[in-house]
Amino acid sequence: MRSQDRSGLAEMRHALIGAVASAMLVFVCGTIYAQNAPQIVDRLTGAASPMSENPAPPLARPIVNDKRVMRNYPEQPPIIPHSIENYQLTLETNRCLDCHRRQYTEGSGAPMISVTHFMDRDGQVLADVTPRRYFCTECHVQQTDAAPLVPNTFTDILVVGSEKR
Repeated sequence: MRSQDRSGLAEMRHALIGAVASAMLVFVCGTIYAQNAPQIVDRLTGAASPMSENPAPPLARPIVNDKRVMRNYPEQPPIIPHSIENYQLTLETNRCLDCHRRQYTEGSGAPMISVTHFMDRDGQVLADVTPRRYFCTECHVQQTDAAPLVPNTFTDILVVGSEKR
């Protein structure tokens, strides 16, 4: 009996110790997480079931005063300060370019589109808007009176700096 191989018992003991250690680790991590749990934010879709068919909420009213607003951060695409309802934006037609293309800005009074919109991905300047910048509403959105979806306490660094003076 003394010469029996007990390696199976040793392996089982190691597995049991590993399982107990893993359970303790999960318990400790769960306790830490519960103390520092992220705040649960209400779903943007409201209380409706995610798989039910719900009517879309009404669109926010566009602000059409043609006033340009300050950008919130560097490199933010400018917000569209006029109505774009029924604007045609297809492969053949881009109504935005009727006013914002360089040769039309003097007559329309609209700001010219950025020079970056004429550069291809290799930095080469083209004669017309590059295809990857052709669909304006991929980056630019119409200004509306929509309420923010989540609270925002952002303060511009320039505003904070001017308050310290």
